[in-house]
Amino acid sequence: MPENARTYEQLAELIRTHYQNPDLALVERAYRLAEESHREAKRLTGHPYIVHPLAVAYKLAEMGLHLHVVAAGLLHDVVEDTGLTVEDVRRHFGDDVAGLVDGVTKLKKVRYRGEDRYVENMRKMFLAMAADVRVVFIKFADRLHNLQTLYAQPIHKQQRTAKEALEIYAPIASRLGMAEMKGDLEDLAFAYLLPKEYERIRSVMDTKIQTQGAYVSRVIDETERLADAAGLADASVSGRVKRLYSLYKKLLKHGNDFSKIYDYIAVRAIVQDVEECYAVLGILHQKWKPLPGRIKDYIAQPKPNGYQSLHTTVFGDDGHIVEFQIRTQEMNELAEYGVAAHWRYKEGGSKPIRNMRWMEELANIQKELANRKDFLEQLEIMKIDAFKDRIFVFTPKGDVIDLPEGGTPVDFAYAIHTEVGNACVGVRVNEQAGSLNMALNSGDIVEILMDKNRKGPNADWLKFAKTHHARQKIKDATRSGLKRWLANAFRGKPKAAAQTKT
Repeated sequence: MPENARTYEQLAELIRTHYQNPDLALVERAYRLAEESHREAKRLTGHPYIVHPLAVAYKLAEMGLHLHVVAAGLLHDVVEDTGLTVEDVRRHFGDDVAGLVDGVTKLKKVRYRGEDRYVENMRKMFLAMAADVRVVFIKFADRLHNLQTLYAQPIHKQQRTAKEALEIYAPIASRLGMAEMKGDLEDLAFAYLLPKEYERIRSVMDTKIQTQGAYVSRVIDETERLADAAGLADASVSGRVKRLYSLYKKLLKHGNDFSKIYDYIAVRAIVQDVEECYAVLGILHQKWKPLPGRIKDYIAQPKPNGYQSLHTTVFGDDGHIVEFQIRTQEMNELAEYGVAAHWRYKEGGSKPIRNMRWMEELANIQKELANRKDFLEQLEIMKIDAFKDRIFVFTPKGDVIDLPEGGTPVDFAYAIHTEVGNACVGVRVNEQAGSLNMALNSGDIVEILMDKNRKGPNADWLKFAKTHHARQKIKDATRSGLKRWLANAFRGKPKAAAQTKT
């Protein structure tokens, strides 16, 4: 499997094409320093080592990230692998680039194996994200190129690297809304971890593309004609092939029933504004009959990671079923690049981002845990909080609450407010009475029933509460309740009895 080795000229051309008034001198200086520092090194593929930082920088530039991030991508290995220090980088490129290189370097300093290595990688990822999420963008691009050239590594390293990509990096990319990066990481790791399943799914997709491709092309042409006739001449319509690992997971959920999958190839329409999104939805439904229950409005109710789009599935001609996604260009960038889109083509550093509280909470957990033993005890809960698929449920007023898959009304109550959780006595889900230990589903409308006279939560809730936040609040409340009970109990004892205590 030959390596697609990028050159500096290709990187420079990409930047000239996609950036306005780029500081190419900065990027060239970073390249020259990296090339000089890695001159004697080679990769296991046989290529000069510089092809790796060039590949990382090229990916970051494709994502449209600030050139400070691209320069740091070129330099991300110089502190670990050469004689240069962070201070050397700071002297040549300033605090921002040096801080990014330092952040990536700290992420790489893991020398454990097995569970120790996995735990320490998680800890470092969370802390790095909270300090500067741009560090993680560089790490994603680094890991992506490592996966693309994994064929040159020994089998045991192939397995370890692919497993980390699937269990750590891809889920974090998903939480950050970076669908393109998540899909790339998953598909590359899938090929090494489950090679037989990978080949089976790839064969299925090849067949579906052959059998459905021509029809989908006709649907695209018809959609463009309909949009043009409605005065939406700037609408861009294209096909999107389903990711292999995503298809594999979906088939597992449906018991390998291929007839339950409607989106092998979906049609994506990108329009100018939100009004046009709904106009296209109406046009499609006038032309083709929608499947009941398959219309999803993620514009009015975005997903927890910020994803916005309209989805609909229709009965096309000759019994074909086609899924459509309708969004604006800005929504499309957010869907592909997630939080990284906030740094696309921007002049400067970070800015506050919505829906990132989970990152701060995970970093705080790391700081609270005193040692490795504490960390391991919390590991499974943290994996649920950080990596499990997410659901989003609604309050009766329409506010969205983000929970891990399998989250319960107790997790929901504490996500709203500690006092709501502590006073919770019951729940209504979709206007029906429910139990506090039931698993909620995306789209549920949840109403928490409260008794303001209730003193605190039931300690038994710990048996089914899923989130770290809910579990911690339950523990805090039950501990403080026990302290109050003991204080009241001893307050009622006669002094003489207290004096006999030794």
